[in-house]
Amino acid sequence: MIVVSDDIAIRIRGLGKKYAIGGPQERYLTFRDAIVKSVKAPFKRLTQKGYDESTNEFWALKDVSFDVHKGEVVGIIGRNGAGKSTLLKILSRITTPTEGEADIFGRVGSLLEVGTGFHPELTGAENIFLSGAILGMRNREIEKKFDEIVKFSEIEKFIDTPVKRYSSGMYVRLAFAVAAHLEPEILIVDEVLAVGDASFQKKCLGKMGDVAKEGRTVLFVSHNMAAIQRLCHTAVLLEKGRVAANNEVDRVVNQYLQTCSAQSMFWKRTELSDKEAYIDSILITDENDQENTILTANSKICVTINFVVQKDQPHLRLAVVVMNYLGDALFSSAPDDAGESTPERWGRYRAIIQFPADLFMAKTYGIRVSLYIPGKKGLDTVENIRFSLEEIEHWSNKNIVSSRMGHITIRCKWTMTSV
Repeated sequence: MIVVSDDIAIRIRGLGKKYAIGGPQERYLTFRDAIVKSVKAPFKRLTQKGYDESTNEFWALKDVSFDVHKGEVVGIIGRNGAGKSTLLKILSRITTPTEGEADIFGRVGSLLEVGTGFHPELTGAENIFLSGAILGMRNREIEKKFDEIVKFSEIEKFIDTPVKRYSSGMYVRLAFAVAAHLEPEILIVDEVLAVGDASFQKKCLGKMGDVAKEGRTVLFVSHNMAAIQRLCHTAVLLEKGRVAANNEVDRVVNQYLQTCSAQSMFWKRTELSDKEAYIDSILITDENDQENTILTANSKICVTINFVVQKDQPHLRLAVVVMNYLGDALFSSAPDDAGESTPERWGRYRAIIQFPADLFMAKTYGIRVSLYIPGKKGLDTVENIRFSLEEIEHWSNKNIVSSRMGHITIRCKWTMTSV
């Protein structure tokens, strides 16, 4: 008999998730099945023995083990494809593990991806009560929180509209408001907050901080290392489906940033995609299209983006966000800024963006590239493409770039007079 400490909220031992590539697809729960499973006792063990249906297999998670204590705020970080979302889907009971087990002690509120958790035919108001019922709350408890949830979501005018008519931004606003306000003992939040605008993201981060102060347990997945360091006590770093680090948040973030800095400035999609539009490759070079050259603080950095439109996409937009090493956005750019338009018709396309010379300091930066429909949905996003710049003297022999504060340099106009 396994004895678990009273202060443990989540206990994970030997957790693994295997997918058979090209084999039979996993059967997900129906909406009714999900409700039946969710309203059962809050102490739930997820376990399933391994299988061997195909030798052509892919392990999204393998031998993952760690504990999360009650009242702890834990960041789950790692590159795209490291297994973060798979882990959270297992903990949220959306999918089952292939091997190992996850013991969850408490009611779980999850916000993983747009489309998860709400019934599309029900209104926003009805989905608030449905979500509360799934969490085991009584109507009286939900009614007490109802006005607060609606106010936080900022979609009062549409609260009686079926959520199938919501934009992705509206959906996320309401979904987060429900997940954060209906008082689950364990709150699980994925990078889905990136769908919202900057002011709402800030508002959500503040709310997660409040939830943590109330002593509830929070699991938070994000590529924004500044937010991870601000909110979390500890962090778990996943690499290729395995735990690479589990320690104090600053130590784990530093280890993650070191691995990111070492990666290539070239990214290529390795699997087939059924998305309506997707990014195929990204290459960072200097102005002479040289990939392996040393980039310096006075280089003209070029980003070449190859993307595919598999179905006509009216109003399709391409955007690039440049971030500092912690994941804070420094600035963004889109073809519209230069009078260019993103192709909307079926086909393969190449976009090249060139950043001015003497813009960046001798530091490490990140690039995020997105294809999306404004106000409606994101089609594809690739992030954590990083490049580092060597220190160089420029503008004058006395101006050393790395000695300055900040992340970018701007040649401003100055005048000096005697008064």
